[in-house]
Amino acid sequence: MIIDCHCHAGKGDLLTGPWDTNAAIEPYLKRARAAGIDKTVIFSPFHSNYEQANANTARIATRFRDRFLCFAFVHAQRDKGRIRQIVEWAVTKWGFCGIKAHKMDGAATREVCEVARAFRLPVLYDVVGETDIIDLLAPEYPDVNFIIPHLGSFADDWRAHVRVIDQISRLSNVYTDTAGVRRFDYLVQAIERAGAHKVLFGSDGPWLHPALELEKIRLLKLSPQDEALVLGKNLLRLIKGVGKSQQQRVEQNQTKPSSLGISVKRDIPRVSLAPRAQRMLQK
Repeated sequence: MIIDCHCHAGKGDLLTGPWDTNAAIEPYLKRARAAGIDKTVIFSPFHSNYEQANANTARIATRFRDRFLCFAFVHAQRDKGRIRQIVEWAVTKWGFCGIKAHKMDGAATREVCEVARAFRLPVLYDVVGETDIIDLLAPEYPDVNFIIPHLGSFADDWRAHVRVIDQISRLSNVYTDTAGVRRFDYLVQAIERAGAHKVLFGSDGPWLHPALELEKIRLLKLSPQDEALVLGKNLLRLIKGVGKSQQQRVEQNQTKPSSLGISVKRDIPRVSLAPRAQRMLQK
């Protein structure tokens, strides 16, 4: 099974560039299916209201059932004091199985990490080349798994790539994804130094072509076992605890009103994405 761990979906509302305007999922799906990609982790593009954006992500998931896993996007600064509420709603009602945060929104905080710990969620955190924070976060939260996309830099910063290769090699709870990495030899080094179990396939769709990003993995010429790790098993391992720990929370929260107060919540069916991941892991 091939799982793309990094894809944006839905509309942003900031209109400063493709990254916060529109991440149309239909063209991506056509390309991904042709490439043989079975499942995809989706999350919103940049947005001024991530409560609304996560609801939009849930709507997309219900349109394409059994196709997507979803991560909840949070703004570490703007959502301060409400991150647990936002994530809890996304996990218990919509089955989300991870957190997405971006340094452009603000540096990750203890609040983000503690919520991830409480719900046993991986954090896909784009550090935008500022890799030093990884050496602060990972030791402070050894029971939280951090996925650093783009090998640390979408901007082709080779220094960031080198630092992240070192970090995933020595920090047991730090991983990376391959999305948008142009300098191929750094992917080779990441596998050689850290091992295939620390690298996840991602495309950064819909803006990057998933077949092109997938071909990078093929060109690594890994063993079948290692390629299977990179192409999906690593991601499934990182989210396997989510489904186990959420059923009790779901039952507890079914009788409680939401503390978010967002008007979109009742018209979106609950989608149990995390339990589906559990079944995938067992295959």
